[in-house]
Amino acid sequence: MTPAAQSLSQRSLRSVWHPCTQMKQHERLPPLAIARGQGVWLYDADGKRYLDGISSWWVNLFGHANPRINAALVDQLGTLEHAMISGSTHAPVVELSERLSALTGGVLGHAFYASDGASAVEIALKMSAHYWRNSGRPDKHQFVYLAQSYHGETMGALSVTDVDIFRHAYQPLVRQTHIAPSPDARLAATPQLAAHQAAQAMEALLQQHGSTIAAVIVEPLVQCATGMAMHDPDYLRQLRALCDRYQVHLIADEIAVGCGRTGSFFACEQAGIWPDFITLSKGISGGYLPLSLVLTHDSIYQAFYDDDVRTAFLHSHSYTGNPLACRAALACLDIFESENVLARNQLLGEQMAQALQPLAQHPAVRQVRRQGMIWACDIDPAAIPEQSADDARNGMAGGTFSQRYHLAARQRGLLLRPIGNTLYLMPPYVLNPDELQHLADGALGSLLDVLEPAA
Repeated sequence: MTPAAQSLSQRSLRSVWHPCTQMKQHERLPPLAIARGQGVWLYDADGKRYLDGISSWWVNLFGHANPRINAALVDQLGTLEHAMISGSTHAPVVELSERLSALTGGVLGHAFYASDGASAVEIALKMSAHYWRNSGRPDKHQFVYLAQSYHGETMGALSVTDVDIFRHAYQPLVRQTHIAPSPDARLAATPQLAAHQAAQAMEALLQQHGSTIAAVIVEPLVQCATGMAMHDPDYLRQLRALCDRYQVHLIADEIAVGCGRTGSFFACEQAGIWPDFITLSKGISGGYLPLSLVLTHDSIYQAFYDDDVRTAFLHSHSYTGNPLACRAALACLDIFESENVLARNQLLGEQMAQALQPLAQHPAVRQVRRQGMIWACDIDPAAIPEQSADDARNGMAGGTFSQRYHLAARQRGLLLRPIGNTLYLMPPYVLNPDELQHLADGALGSLLDVLEPAA
């Protein structure tokens, strides 16, 4: 590491509190000092490049420094950088709302904006409970979430997140909610059976508590942050029917799985259903600027439409509907349309699965699965060796599989970050054949580096 790169990393440790990080570990393994990005590559301050195999936490769709998105933002900078949309409006937020509504066939015709995914989840939860209050049913204010789900780390979002490491310190602050079994395809003999069993359990819960439940929240097709748990689309069809039967809202959290990641623009399209609320963030701005939103239908909107301000949805963010972020999102939608991205991704996803066959066939690999542009597998814990002396000297003393794999991948020019013993790839949509092969070879090589350190 050059002195300049080392200095930047050390300054970061003194001044920046990094997320989802035990900062003490960075004393031995400093954070990467990223200087620039281009396409699927990130370059550190020493000029070494890393293929961004996880799209920088799943946000980057069309590569870093994408010329079309760059041009849109430069143009927007010359006209309007921000204006509050409480009492005013602007063209980018109107056009984005209209185009997203059109992608739902007009079913979800109202968009409410925020800046991050957890905020969008908070909005959907509050909007659902407030709807029932405005409709004369104030007792309907509880929520149902699924085992293995992740919806964010703010207080409301954390109450519907099933990740102990995030919840345990804040449990006294988190409201009580209902948890239902996951439809994870790995939990039954077939994906369809897993979906059916989870739906049966959900029906039993709604039968008992439906009169007090406002909404069920679900990540359609893939529960990402707890290990890429994938489920059959039939679960969503059954869940939609149950929510209708018991008069409960359905919230589809598409923050990670939307924007083409699962093969369709909205994941719930593959089940042929529309929820009452869709939350979007991450890829909607192509990884450029913080932006999130909630889409909902007219009957929800009308419940807040009144002369009494107390029935209005009283929620706001200073940067709601930021023109720059909306313009980046519009540029992404332009790319989807003009470059036939969904069809291209279908082919790219198949090519990715083929390139990863050598990794999939490793004897330590279990439960290989793919949904669109998400590929994942589980690593047999019994195959993971004890910490090696070399790993300890490299700053990974006491390191988990995820930490050791992340470091091995970095050394091979990849940015990958397993979740526990789940190895996954979620690259940008612009990989060329050579980059795809580099990703596949490096993913396997990194696994061998961890499992066979003496080889």
